[in-house]
Amino acid sequence: MDPLSHRAEYELDALDEADFAPEPLAQLAQWLERASDEGLVEPNAMVISTIDPGEQPSSRTVLLRGIDESGLLFYTNRQSRKGRALAHRAAASALFPWYALQRQVIVAGRVELVDDAASDAYFAARPRASQIAARASHQSEEIGSRDELEAAFAREAARWQHEERVPRPDFWGGYRLVVDEAEFWQGRRSRLHDRIVYRRGAGEQTWELHRLQP
Repeated sequence: MDPLSHRAEYELDALDEADFAPEPLAQLAQWLERASDEGLVEPNAMVISTIDPGEQPSSRTVLLRGIDESGLLFYTNRQSRKGRALAHRAAASALFPWYALQRQVIVAGRVELVDDAASDAYFAARPRASQIAARASHQSEEIGSRDELEAAFAREAARWQHEERVPRPDFWGGYRLVVDEAEFWQGRRSRLHDRIVYRRGAGEQTWELHRLQP
């Protein structure tokens, strides 16, 4: 494919502020439901961007695992590259790229740790093989070969084979991205895209809607 010659018109939908929910998490939940109903692959996949201790930006895809009253929940190895970045600077952005719907959502805010009880509950709900993999992998660290990784997995599997429950390792847990700003983007014809952003109002629990130029 020649990137210079590739062109696509965006004309699937339009955004009207009057149709938006009073707060961004409710609106995001509606768009997630639409993405799921449309059969998108991994509609809850989001690209998390952080700043590491060397002040370098870094992005990777994680899966949204919940929305509570404050923000977006995801879980990972807290000693991984993103875990170290979040320990350095507890802020991030999350991008939901729903290309098939010609939509995206960008959420930004501070990040806080999810408590142990919630992390334990989510870890216990994971497939057993995923639990073992979380214990076996020193995420983001170099390893000599795939065989070494498979061997580490086999050792952990053997260690817990007679146990009903695989315990959550203390280096693994959840994060909450607390929403400070959320932009909803819809592609439009001639690149005159619709961009509607939620920003906090005068009160901590109030939100204002603003339209941005494309």
